[in-house]
Amino acid sequence: MALPRVAIVGRPNVGKSSLLNRIAGKRVSIVEPTAGVTRDRVAVIVEREGRRFELVDTGGLGLVDEALLKDHVEAQIQVALTTSDLILFVVDGKEGRVPGDDLVARRLRQIRKPVLLVANKVESRNDELLSAAWERLGFGDPHITSAKEGFGIHDLVEALLAALPEQQPEETQSLDKPLSFAIVGKRNSGKSTLVNQLCGEERVIVSELPGTTRDAIDVEFLLDGQRMLAIDTAGVRKKKSLEHAIELFSHTRATESIRRADVVVHMFDVREEVSQVDKSVAAYCARAHKPVLLVGNKIDLVEDFDLGRWDAYLRQQLPALDHAPVAFLSAKEGRNVRAAMNILLDLRKQSQMKFATPRLNEVLQAARDKLLPQGRGQFPKLFYGTQVGSEPIQILVFVNEPKLFRGQYERYLARVLREAFGCSEVPIKIMFRRREKVVLTPRDG
Repeated sequence: MALPRVAIVGRPNVGKSSLLNRIAGKRVSIVEPTAGVTRDRVAVIVEREGRRFELVDTGGLGLVDEALLKDHVEAQIQVALTTSDLILFVVDGKEGRVPGDDLVARRLRQIRKPVLLVANKVESRNDELLSAAWERLGFGDPHITSAKEGFGIHDLVEALLAALPEQQPEETQSLDKPLSFAIVGKRNSGKSTLVNQLCGEERVIVSELPGTTRDAIDVEFLLDGQRMLAIDTAGVRKKKSLEHAIELFSHTRATESIRRADVVVHMFDVREEVSQVDKSVAAYCARAHKPVLLVGNKIDLVEDFDLGRWDAYLRQQLPALDHAPVAFLSAKEGRNVRAAMNILLDLRKQSQMKFATPRLNEVLQAARDKLLPQGRGQFPKLFYGTQVGSEPIQILVFVNEPKLFRGQYERYLARVLREAFGCSEVPIKIMFRRREKVVLTPRDG
């Protein structure tokens, strides 16, 4: 059974995103004093008092933004309203009632769903006294909050949990951690279309206008009983092309999404060449030691598509990810999408592998006997190694001088280890440490 869903709605700039961040206990939505920042439904799974629910932030009702996405935003809001079990109707308790609030109220009266009225931005005694006027909207006494200061949030969550449908005991238990994967790539490469295809519904705005997705959007779904968490990120551009604070924050969120993901899906439009932005993203994934699936999208739009040529082209353009598997699909049509998701599951298994220490040292000694780095005036000595972590696989190797082994020889060892242990498609992080000499001293007396 799906988790209960709570939608946060209201006119633009009443603090909906701040409220979601405060309830979730982390920064999920972009918070910027500009109407129209939130375009998609930004969702997060929240656990409180043994209960789990999905909290959904929406774009401001009645919004017309500079990218002419009004119809898309309104459609996202409508889906949030019709699929939610509970609605938080947020108003600005400091500014007071305006026609935009009445517009939202009329929309909500047409939907037979429980509604909790939330007067946000109440940060003084005078604001609190004026909040009683909100009862005239017809949704009962408002819950007084300040998302910025955290005031009233605990009581609001208590009321929220009480208003949600009862859950069976097995539904309240926390499930295993889902496989999280960040979907990254150049703008308009089809990232949001892939998320919608996986979820079976329009969870993310899809538009021909590049840059539609500004936030990093977490969407949880089940695939053959496996919990998966897709992180749709804003399309990455060159830093010098970032126009204002919102896009700069979106760019930062994209790199944060790579860091917190188990696996990365790096998407390309097969009708276009690999760009410098794509190369930068690939290099960042390599530095973060993240398993990556390279995905060529929009094969439905290319006649006589040559998979072999594109596979070789990607590996030539992205040498830091020469070990990464490649998949080709049509996110719009759903072609090969399921097979790509199975590759993600396999990548996670590979990155969780444990290397037995005796076998690890056999492989390291054989690699050393076959090839040693340039000495630079000092003879390089490789002594032994041990695994110190997984996801990513981390190997600590003791040597006489670490700087002799970094770089090209490090990549050589990683390739040898991947082949020897059957994890050929994931990165291995190798760390070199100087083995200190043990000096024996005679005992006194």
